[in-house]
Amino acid sequence: MLKWLELTQNEQIAEIAALSHQKPCTIYKHSTRCALSSIAKRRLESGWFFEQEDLPIFYLDVIEHRALSKQVAEFFSVYHESPQLLLIRQGECTYEASHLEISLDEFKKNFY
Repeated sequence: MLKWLELTQNEQIAEIAALSHQKPCTIYKHSTRCALSSIAKRRLESGWFFEQEDLPIFYLDVIEHRALSKQVAEFFSVYHESPQLLLIRQGECTYEASHLEISLDEFKKNFY
């Protein structure tokens, strides 16, 4: 079952990057005003099978934390979009998908 970890503070970006040297981490950037974002979120929640201790998944509300969302994009050198799913390994974003391209099948291919 998917257990979101809220991403709400600037300091967490560096903490996620550091943690990703021990295990991969995921960031999901969600817009509460976007229907596509809600579809992508439901897809993740219904099919997520990773254990939290193996692959933590951080939830970032881009409406409430717009500046933080832009900082995440800058820190990991990705274009700022939402919805957006990022896979972080060794301090870098190694996979990124946005909008209806967010797919657990594609994510799994890039994870393993």
